[in-house]
Amino acid sequence: MTSIAVVVPTHNRSELLALTLRSILAQRGVDLTVTVVDDGSSDAEAVATVIESLSDERLRLIRIDTPGGVGAARNLGIRRTSSEWLALCDDDDVWAPEKLHEQLAAATAQSAAWAYAGDVGIDNELHVLNGEPPLPPSELVAALQQWNPVPAGSSNVFIRRDALDAIGIFDPSLRSVADWDLWVRLGRYGVPAWVPRPLVGCRVHRHTITRNRQLMLKEVQLVAARHDLPVDLARHFRWAAWNAMLEGQRLEALRHYLAAVRLGDVLSIARCGFALLDPRIAERRSQQPATPWACEAQGWLDRLRSELS
Repeated sequence: MTSIAVVVPTHNRSELLALTLRSILAQRGVDLTVTVVDDGSSDAEAVATVIESLSDERLRLIRIDTPGGVGAARNLGIRRTSSEWLALCDDDDVWAPEKLHEQLAAATAQSAAWAYAGDVGIDNELHVLNGEPPLPPSELVAALQQWNPVPAGSSNVFIRRDALDAIGIFDPSLRSVADWDLWVRLGRYGVPAWVPRPLVGCRVHRHTITRNRQLMLKEVQLVAARHDLPVDLARHFRWAAWNAMLEGQRLEALRHYLAAVRLGDVLSIARCGFALLDPRIAERRSQQPATPWACEAQGWLDRLRSELS
């Protein structure tokens, strides 16, 4: 059976890590190992307790004493494994039980060096908040030139090791967009396979929303220059504005929307008005009504929750 190594970087999230690992260990039809890289957590004992409590011989823990960032943690985990295929998962996300099997089948059938699936945003109770089908492979590779369209980022992508050997691993100097930098290189290496089903649950909480938006905007331009990309900078300013609105930071949102307007995004003039007059629109629009896509994901999320009760 094809071997798969899963690398899970973690930092001060022991209370979420257990559920993430349970969803990974519940993968069906694949031979896997799971390497958790503790990136200098202050709750290191709690992380070790989570690993011990799961009592699974496929699990191992690597401890880094001084935090070096998620990119460095992922790289260490990748270097400490030797399987044919690699998958990554953040310590607060969860997988459908068929995620790896479906991705492996798709990549094998299409002779692809990497693969991705779809995702949904979820809350702490594993309820679907939003989500929609991903772009098809050729469209996704084209869009990578302008922004990062890969759903759920590193918790989604499934990669053949020889592809990483050819293009390199994560750039640890990038703290916000290292995954996009890697996907651009992967897209130039070859077109991915896809599984157009919602197989990743990406947890939405304040920590993800409060990422350093200024750092993200700076690094987007660094990666664009590095790879000579026609980046859609206005889209990134809209992203920053939207997340500022979710936090109730109306003036910050206004600044980002005005930056988008200066780049030619005239529709952001209207968005500026919403930022000033009705900042709650972002929160309301972030929660979508039930769709067939959301319902499929909610099915496996409900089963995951029931297994823990």
